[in-house]
Amino acid sequence: MLITTTHSIQGAEIAEYYGIVTGEAILGANLFKDFFAGIRDIVGGRSAAYEEELRKARDVAIDEMALEAEALGANAVLGVDLDYETIQVGGGGNMLMVSASGTAARVAW
Repeated sequence: MLITTTHSIQGAEIAEYYGIVTGEAILGANLFKDFFAGIRDIVGGRSAAYEEELRKARDVAIDEMALEAEALGANAVLGVDLDYETIQVGGGGNMLMVSASGTAARVAW
């Protein structure tokens, strides 16, 4: 499955469009990660825990989107857009949400 942010593929013809496909992932960051990320925010630096959670969420969202496209008969997803959000939940915790969307298509090489 070819996944790209571009709307066309050099040297290839789009044989058929199947429509918009999406994938979403919402992952919780546990209390200890939240605590240590807060300390990092105060003293500066990067939060490896949050970066890892974002990577996981992005991969899950893209994989779900690709599976939806494959079920339609597509061999590519074009014009992919990734959106990131933080959702606050009760008790002061946070959840990370990543959504991926694009256009499922069959590409002829």
